[in-house]
Amino acid sequence: MAQPAVEPAIERRTSNTVEEQDEDRLAQFGYKQELRRDWGLMHNFGISFSIISVITGITTLFSFGLTTGGPAVMSIGWILVSFFTILVATAMAEIVSAIPTSGGPYFWSAMLAPPRWSPFAAWLTGWFNLLGQVAVTTGISFGMAGLVSTAATVKNPDFEPTAAKTIGIYAAILISHGVVNTFGVHILRYLNNTSIFLHSVGITVLCIAVLAKAPTHQPGSFVFGYFNDGTGVGGADGWSVRASPAYLAMCGALMSQYTLTGFDASAHLSEETRKASWSAPIGVISSVGFSALFGFFVLMAFLFSIQDVETTLGSGQPVLQIFVDVAGEDGALVLFSLILICVWHCGLFSMTSNSRMMFAFARDGGIPGFFHKVDERFRSPIRAVWLAATLSFILALPSLGSSVAFSAATSIATIGLYISYGLPILIGLICHKSFNAMKGPFNLGVYSRFVAGAASAWIMCITVVFCLPTLNPVTDQTVNYTVVAVGIIAIGSIGSWLLWARRWFTGPAAEVAEAMRLGIDPTEPGALEHETEKATREKDPGDGPSE
Repeated sequence: MAQPAVEPAIERRTSNTVEEQDEDRLAQFGYKQELRRDWGLMHNFGISFSIISVITGITTLFSFGLTTGGPAVMSIGWILVSFFTILVATAMAEIVSAIPTSGGPYFWSAMLAPPRWSPFAAWLTGWFNLLGQVAVTTGISFGMAGLVSTAATVKNPDFEPTAAKTIGIYAAILISHGVVNTFGVHILRYLNNTSIFLHSVGITVLCIAVLAKAPTHQPGSFVFGYFNDGTGVGGADGWSVRASPAYLAMCGALMSQYTLTGFDASAHLSEETRKASWSAPIGVISSVGFSALFGFFVLMAFLFSIQDVETTLGSGQPVLQIFVDVAGEDGALVLFSLILICVWHCGLFSMTSNSRMMFAFARDGGIPGFFHKVDERFRSPIRAVWLAATLSFILALPSLGSSVAFSAATSIATIGLYISYGLPILIGLICHKSFNAMKGPFNLGVYSRFVAGAASAWIMCITVVFCLPTLNPVTDQTVNYTVVAVGIIAIGSIGSWLLWARRWFTGPAAEVAEAMRLGIDPTEPGALEHETEKATREKDPGDGPSE
């Protein structure tokens, strides 16, 4: 009688320290530890919380919100958008727990997709994530440049904040972020702690001070019921008349949705985070949850403190006008300076996250390998940092000839990022069996597919809505060029894939992807071969041992 087949012995390694466990986990994806891993859970949470930066999104798009639906859409829209964004974050957290690498969404798509489609899924997701990362950096830092230009007029009415001057300020801001990300990597986590304090304690004190100092307060009927349509240009009807109030309300949700973006930073910084399989997913969810609650408080403080509706609507920067009405010019500048400091930190960490994504994408061949370089002295992907700064500057150049450039940049950021979030979520929903084999400690269990389905449906909805025009009539000055930018990336990435990229881009190593789908550790000698042979025997038992 033939002896039963003996399972081959597999040598297993043990990792004693947290650092070794993290490095071994990264090695399972085929990568060595190149970045400094000294971030904890609080740091990981903090960078997403800082990039979400509710004070940045609300302040820079407050004017857009007031004219595109008004307080009713801003307040109620915030609640609805927060609910669906938490679903997206929860679905993402389950994936990042399983696959904690700097590549983030594009790497997830590669791991979750069937082998035949894995490179294409990584390629498409990576380019949308790159577009969103660049656009969100543009939206934050260009928005800050606009805030600085407007603040300069408070004490200097003769100053004219032209598009060219704003671009100049924007360039200076990008350079400051690039310099810190180049030479100050070792202080980023300390700046991160400062940012958390400013965004939480600092802004809380600011909001309480505004509410306490305000001579009068708007009633709840204004905050939750006042609908305003200021989308008509030159006396034309607004979109609530030309289309419908529902159309305007959907477009007005951009303020809330743009504000609640950038939480994939917790994934992009996972290779620098200890216990990444747990810390990164908690960082994703907690940053969105806290931002949703905190952002609602900030929004309520500003809306209730509006003194004169028409004056606020007609001002260049409504939040600054609220501060002037409440605290006078000097007090307003002090309060506004705190916001500017918060926005600067937000832009700084947005570039940090952006450069890590580009570093990882270059590592896997998605962009030239020239950008996969970590400076040995500063332990920073310097080339990727300045690529991020350069592309962000280029994306803002249309502002020199377009009145809707900023809102378009925020739409591009929102759509680009959320498409890159949605693709791996959708792939995991469709290929749920292989996803189940690789899940990490954060596991939704039976609720996984429901959450992923709801998140995917929401992303599909906002992708269409935020490409729609928001000013009427639509001219070369008011057209929403979001659809152009998103279309270029969609057509360009798919076209380049069909023409040449499919011949050489393999994405993350095929062996790693297959091991992840089988739920095994590819660094264990013989593990992948053993599982492959076992699967072959189970598929064709006739080839097994006979008696």
